[in-house]
Amino acid sequence: MEAALVFASAISFLIFLIVPERFRKYPAITGWIFIIASVVADIPHYINAENNFLYPVIGILGIPFAVITAGELLKGNKYVHYLSRGAAIAFLIYVPFAYIQPVGDALISIVTSQCVFILNAIGFDVTQLAWNLVSHDGFRVEIILACTGLQAIAIMLGLAFCVPSTAREKVLSFLVVAPVIYILNLFRNVFVIMAYTGQWLQVLPEIASNGEYGYESFFWAHNVIAELGALVFLIVLALLLFRINRNLGEFSEEIVSLYCGKIKEFTGGFGRGK
Repeated sequence: MEAALVFASAISFLIFLIVPERFRKYPAITGWIFIIASVVADIPHYINAENNFLYPVIGILGIPFAVITAGELLKGNKYVHYLSRGAAIAFLIYVPFAYIQPVGDALISIVTSQCVFILNAIGFDVTQLAWNLVSHDGFRVEIILACTGLQAIAIMLGLAFCVPSTAREKVLSFLVVAPVIYILNLFRNVFVIMAYTGQWLQVLPEIASNGEYGYESFFWAHNVIAELGALVFLIVLALLLFRINRNLGEFSEEIVSLYCGKIKEFTGGFGRGK
């Protein structure tokens, strides 16, 4: 279900890029609905199988976001149009790797080999069992597309390119986003592999365990430390992009003001109704 909804969202946003501007609000609305629905549909998996609560929170918050976004697109709000353009650009980058298997597998293979090289170079001996599989001390880690940094690169480039900018601003934004995220993601993978296969974080099993032996270290390294670290880094990176392109700063202020205002309007009205 989740994969089908993501695919439907991707198609909707790609249509957004090619139809005349006056019609773009319709594929944008369907694209946002499908992508939020994909996260909501997968909430049981995130909670029960992965002990991951970040994505369920995103999915729940995404419901009012989708309602507000649809309404503003129908009104012709240019900032929400820019936001939708950013999502469309992100999908344009993501789709070839996600849906053309040899392309995605090639990226995964490269990332796996580079992680193995770094690990062995720093004295943490691992074995590459397959093109996407790393082993140490009896524990295995599979590198998947989500481990390549592709999603973060696509999202941040979508943000960087969603508003009007000069050629210089585009080039600088690309250089700040793509190589930096790619390299830092390699070290993120290295940390997770070391922490899990080395069993560094076997604590609080009542929170972290899913019944699989040794999973607690993976939970704390991947679902907590790496996720929070990535979130902080992306916020810092966004602030740097705002300095490169002043239009992004204005865009972010307008978007935050719009959504916060709409939520306050809704919650205030709900309180008065009670």
